[in-house]
Amino acid sequence: MLPCRVCADSQQRAADVSEASLYTLGTLVLALQVQEGAAPLAGTGNVVDIISNTGPVNRIVLAILLLLSVVSWAIIVVKALSYRAVARQSATFLDVFRRSAKFSEVQAVCPSLPASPLVGVFQAGYAELNAQFRLTSAPAGVHANPSDVAVRPTLKSLPAVDRALLRASTMEMNKLEKRVTFLATIASVAPFIGLFGTVWGIMNAFLKIGASGATNLATVGPGISEALIATALGLFAAIPAVLFYNHFTTQVKGFASQIDDFSLEFLNIAERNFT
Repeated sequence: MLPCRVCADSQQRAADVSEASLYTLGTLVLALQVQEGAAPLAGTGNVVDIISNTGPVNRIVLAILLLLSVVSWAIIVVKALSYRAVARQSATFLDVFRRSAKFSEVQAVCPSLPASPLVGVFQAGYAELNAQFRLTSAPAGVHANPSDVAVRPTLKSLPAVDRALLRASTMEMNKLEKRVTFLATIASVAPFIGLFGTVWGIMNAFLKIGASGATNLATVGPGISEALIATALGLFAAIPAVLFYNHFTTQVKGFASQIDDFSLEFLNIAERNFT
């Protein structure tokens, strides 16, 4: 299963650290206003101007966060389209499977439904059935209805079919979960990278105070802006990753239940007709 609790704990720690950092930053700004008797500064620039005036460290932080955001959205789009195809083709496959009288008829449909994990599970079970039937010199075609053949094929080992289905289920689940866990990594790491930019901006603000001897907002304002932008971009990268990670985890759990149900259904048919 995907590490939902680990992701949630990491996000809670990030939220706590972010709240503490922003509280410290706000206290600094208020203290400077009181000390100098200065009025709040009016906004004189936009985000692009602020970013263009940031130092090299903050630019690296912002570049990393932007890259993580792009990667996150790429994974989100790809997995959303993939899971939509999985749901649609799985429904089609189940309909064909339950209406067919022979497993060979279902096998003929499988190449047209490559996105469904049920196809891989079925093909693994079908291959194991045929392998056992060849050992007993049974006809090559595997039939769900034993009355369709002159000699009824017999399974040598039903647990072997179960193991084949289980192996295939594990492989299909790994395919479904591929890259989804990276969303959890982005959701956990991005806020901390943003907090690093926040801390660096506060450090720059204090360094400018010490170098200039002035304690007004005009001196520390750029550093505060850099800090806030880093935090905002960190959250911008993390929030969609958290939301879609939880959404995809729920979908994967649904696919896992569907695979388990299909495996049991396949075993019931095999046991009823070939043992």
